[in-house]
Order: sequence, then structure tokens, then C-alpha cells
Amino acid sequence: MLPGVPAVPDPDPAAAPAELRPLVDGALGLDPAWFGARRQAPAGPVPRRASVLMLFTAGPDPEVLLTERASTLRSHAGQVAFPGGRVDPTDTGPVHAALREAREETGLDPAGVVPLAVLPELFIPPTGFLVSPVLAHWAAPSPVRVVDAGEVARVLRVPVGVLTDPAHRFTVRGPRGHTGPAFRCAGLVIWGFTGGLLSALLHRSGWERPWDAGRIEDLDDAWARARDTDQGGARVSDHGVVDR
Repeated sequence: MLPGVPAVPDPDPAAAPAELRPLVDGALGLDPAWFGARRQAPAGPVPRRASVLMLFTAGPDPEVLLTERASTLRSHAGQVAFPGGRVDPTDTGPVHAALREAREETGLDPAGVVPLAVLPELFIPPTGFLVSPVLAHWAAPSPVRVVDAGEVARVLRVPVGVLTDPAHRFTVRGPRGHTGPAFRCAGLVIWGFTGGLLSALLHRSGWERPWDAGRIEDLDDAWARARDTDQGGARVSDHGVVDR
């Protein structure tokens, strides 16, 4: 159990408010094959498991909670990510792990979160983790902040309208040569696992607006452009609080 939460509720797609129902409908049944063979669990020993929280507010301009990982971390340093991490032996499942990690990273109050669905597990080759994305409604948004600067550099509340703006979208070529959807926002590049998952959700929910997937940028160039232009739109916290 989490402090202050009597029990971690089971995901309930029917609990989604009207504004988020297209998102839930798009997430249900999402197959790992959508992301290509590299996201499917490899044969052999069971990989390490992790969980991330895809937390959306409702209303006329929904927001999603993201973090910028600390630049000193050994894996995925400096990348934008959903709150989340390893599933611990004391966790009751992926929802519990996602809520616990989100609270530890951002100070989020789990009592205001309504889990809606757990997506199929997706593999992350560089770290060997099999990740369960947990889609949830931020029914009662609480103030969030950087809790441990050794893990998180910034906490962001990014409007979905910023992510669907074609001017903020492009295809990135990563250091290993793989290409995938990316977003530019608040001086950051959202790419890799997080960028691909956001892109899939926007597409399947019908929220996606036409964008130029043929515009390909190398990762270093994309970061340089993001820092130069610093396209805003997100509410960002370094060490202060992003209030509700």
C-alpha cells in the first residue's frame, strides 16, 4: 500500500471522463507489434520489469505529466520520460509501482489518480527492461516538483495541444541509427520510448494532427535546435513547485 492511499485501485476504463475516452479506446488493445520487433519481449529469461505512469488531466486542454531525467544517471540520462521505474518486490503490480515511482520522483499525491488501463509490456533494448505503461486520469491534480535532483532534473506538465502541434513534431534519428517520432517542447526533445508511446496514443485516439514524418533530424541537431528555439507551452519545475 501507498501512504495515504487505502488501496491501489484496479484499472477501470469505464472511469475515464468523456474527454479522455478516445485516449483509453486507442490504448486498449495496443499491440507491441505496433512499435516494431525491437519493442517485443525477447525469447529466453524473463527480463527485468518496470512500470511508467502516463498521467493525463481532463478538460478542454488536457496535460500529461513528464520528467526530464538527471544528466548524471547511468541510463537514459537527460531524456524526457514518463514517471516510473523498476517494479520492486513489495509492489503489488504495475499500477502500484507506477504510482510509487511517480510519488518518489515528483511528489505526486496518488490519491488524486484514477488508473484507467495497463497497456501490454514493451521492451527497452538498451536497459533490458520490460515496461508496463499505466494510463491514468489525474482527477485531482496535486502540486508536483523535483523530489530528488539525482534522479530528475525537471518536472513538466505538457498540454496535449503542444504535442499535437505539427510545428513541434518530427522524426529523429537516434545514436544507434533507429528512427522514430519525436516532439520539441520547452527546450527539450521527447524521443525514444516516450516519444514513440505518446505518438501511438495520439494517433490511435484520433487526437493526432497531420505532421511531416519525412522531416528527419539527427538527435544532436534536434537537441541543438530545441535549445535554440525553446518552444514553450509546458509548465516546468526545476526545484520549485508546479501547482495545480
